[in-house]
Amino acid sequence: MAEVTIDSTLQESRLFEPPAEFSQQAEIKSLAEYEQLYAKAKADPQKFWADLAETELHWFQKWDTVLDWQPPFAQWFVNGKINISYNCLDRHLTTWRRNKAALIWEGEPGDSRTFTYAQLHREVCQFANVLKQLGVQKGDVVGIYMPMIPEAAIAMLACARIGAPHTVVFGGFSAEALRDRLKDGKAKLVITADGGWRKDAIVPLKEQVDKALADAPTVKNVLVVQRTAQPIAMEPGRDHWWHDIRQGVSADCPAEPMDSEDMLFILYTSGSTGKPKGVVHTTAGYNLYSHVTTKWIFDLKDTDVYWCTADVGWITGHSYIVYGPLSNGATTLMYEGAPRASNPGCFWDVIEKYGVNIFYTAPTAIRAFMRMGDHEPNARNLSSLRLLGTVGEPINPEAWMWYHRVIGGERCPIVDTWWQTETGGVMITPLPGAIATKPGSATRPFPGILAEIVDLEGNPVPDHEGGYLAIQHPWPGMMRTVYGDPDRFRRTYWEHIPPQDGHYTYFAGDGARKDADGYFWVMGRVDDVISVAGHRLGTMEIESALVSHPAVAEAAVVGKPDEVKGEEVVAFVTLDPSFAPSPELSAELKKHVVQEIGALARPGEIRFSEALPKTRSGKIMRRLLRSLAAGEEITGDTSTLEDRSVLDKLREGA
Repeated sequence: MAEVTIDSTLQESRLFEPPAEFSQQAEIKSLAEYEQLYAKAKADPQKFWADLAETELHWFQKWDTVLDWQPPFAQWFVNGKINISYNCLDRHLTTWRRNKAALIWEGEPGDSRTFTYAQLHREVCQFANVLKQLGVQKGDVVGIYMPMIPEAAIAMLACARIGAPHTVVFGGFSAEALRDRLKDGKAKLVITADGGWRKDAIVPLKEQVDKALADAPTVKNVLVVQRTAQPIAMEPGRDHWWHDIRQGVSADCPAEPMDSEDMLFILYTSGSTGKPKGVVHTTAGYNLYSHVTTKWIFDLKDTDVYWCTADVGWITGHSYIVYGPLSNGATTLMYEGAPRASNPGCFWDVIEKYGVNIFYTAPTAIRAFMRMGDHEPNARNLSSLRLLGTVGEPINPEAWMWYHRVIGGERCPIVDTWWQTETGGVMITPLPGAIATKPGSATRPFPGILAEIVDLEGNPVPDHEGGYLAIQHPWPGMMRTVYGDPDRFRRTYWEHIPPQDGHYTYFAGDGARKDADGYFWVMGRVDDVISVAGHRLGTMEIESALVSHPAVAEAAVVGKPDEVKGEEVVAFVTLDPSFAPSPELSAELKKHVVQEIGALARPGEIRFSEALPKTRSGKIMRRLLRSLAAGEEITGDTSTLEDRSVLDKLREGA
């Protein structure tokens, strides 16, 4: 019989109420207001979303039906006509926001550009006309493989404007990863740059495109933005410089009225085996969901400078750098660079330079900042910050507390957000003026999201008991299918948990528990659960215990097969620079885990490592660590791995 629950070990009792002055001016001002909203949405989800769609977005034609649900396939706002580029740009031009900063960009070498809404609209329209000139038509897929420069966002909005679905591939991916995505999506054109800056080095993007296109026959044209000005090969007839081809092109390009369910983009996520999955998002539901979540979670004000540090190549960049903020008429900031040896404090420089008010980043980055010490942020003026956010994976309580104290000055609420590429937008999160926070908890579901912790039969599990985080009703931002493979969509997300009374349950792989206050605690991927002597332990909780020791900067925990216990806990640990690996420290850390959690969770083995294998978005690739711990060959997709030398060093130390 399948094991259906996960043992929960992490106990966290600290509670932080929203500051009174924050709540007074917040979009959602109190817990009572949140609960009223949530109850209203639960009682009639279709009316809840329809009311928001009517008041928050511009429609060329209203829909006939709010939701057509043929499990597991959803259509929202059926027969409605809309354009997300229009909602992000044109509708602001008739207001005072016309001359407001829409996009602020800071390059890694220190160059910068700012676009007002009117200027961004002009750039997008001209870019869209160039795409048309190169033969791109409504329905054609366009590949975007760019550094973090304004043209990346402009290209996305231009594609959306003319109805050409985009597939953005992160600019650090290999030529092979790019090729696979272009081939699967049957892309007709690729937008790239000669190169981009990352950690003081040029990333040779055009060179990678050339390699990828040796085996991507559907691509007919390549549009190249000049960023770094290093010499590159240009194939006559296929490759076009953006600065040349735009000459004399009109900036008049009306937005194409799109059907609500027309495909907006494909975004590929790596699978542990086989080819990457093309997650499909469509136009209207995604526009609404990214818009409303941005507005309420980040409590946007017209005076705010909002900065999400993700790359546009990830879903976070799509929803919370480009579409969500611009649809709300916000000022969104893009930064090309990353913290690096020559400038470890560059993030704090950007906050100080632009007076950033809202800062949204990943727990991995926060732990890296902790490891560098407090002196970098303390040397800058971060007083403009009023709200902090985290995204990408569960944040351990010690990192949360450091973020709260050192970056937020103990005055900024923290929105710890749980969501996925597949969900389109944040699903579980505090609303910062309404919900008290607990370090390490994503707190409560967003209004309209019916989330539950269940066992593998679909039954709710008791409070404080780990289970499977499931969503029990469709929502507008949900993915519609896997591109070209609806059966894979059904199998991957809808068949793990059987339907209850005809209700289908969405499950995308995370374990969680709920406490007595209804707060959700995400415990990590269920395939990262370790089974020790019949107990199923979430890796995030053991990792949190390790990181709470002053010697530990970062930890990743995996299971290793054990004849007696089933699995043994193996911890990969990166130390704070002021500590050195030793057998004594290893023993001390094992003892510390026992004190924090109990003997059950004691690591059988601790491996010290200078770094951990991560994706380019900062997530630890525990699948690779499991293979290393078990002494197995590494298989499956490794195209998202940022630094392959980390694996080699770990192998040497095994």
